[in-house]
Amino acid sequence: MKKINFPITPEQIAELRTGDRVLASGYLYTARDAAHKRLYELLQQGKELPIDIDGQTIYYVGAAPAKPGYVIGPCGPTSSYRMDKYAPSLLDLGLKVMIGKGARNDEVINSIVKNKAVYLIAVGGAAALVAKCVKKVDLICYEDLGTEAIYRYEVEDMPLIVAIDPEGNNIYVR
Repeated sequence: MKKINFPITPEQIAELRTGDRVLASGYLYTARDAAHKRLYELLQQGKELPIDIDGQTIYYVGAAPAKPGYVIGPCGPTSSYRMDKYAPSLLDLGLKVMIGKGARNDEVINSIVKNKAVYLIAVGGAAALVAKCVKKVDLICYEDLGTEAIYRYEVEDMPLIVAIDPEGNNIYVR
């Protein structure tokens, strides 16, 4: 198991290979379909994003509400293909890590290689396990989107697998 920290360094990314299991700690942003659409529309209008994603990580998740006494409810990954239209633009702005589940299209894979980024997967069905890794949650923007708003999570030892490494090797291709 490799340990990595968010925000991730270029050196850490360069060492990751498809199939590596990692434990990630640090800070990441969350965003799903609706938030990605808003970010993309801002970019298309030539406007500034509400977050600086240069060097950052986005986890594709919309957590369930937290029970009393808990930081967060179950927070498993959502299907990443729904963000494929938006991902290349964000990668070109410096996004370095995407976390979700499932395969990505060729345009996203090419953008990962071009931008020396990485795509990690969280195990679907393990939402309660992932929730135990979340130590702090802060609402960043788009509160009207509810669970799909952009949040900042502090995570500790979040278990992930490298699905697409910075060279384009892909766990979904045999």
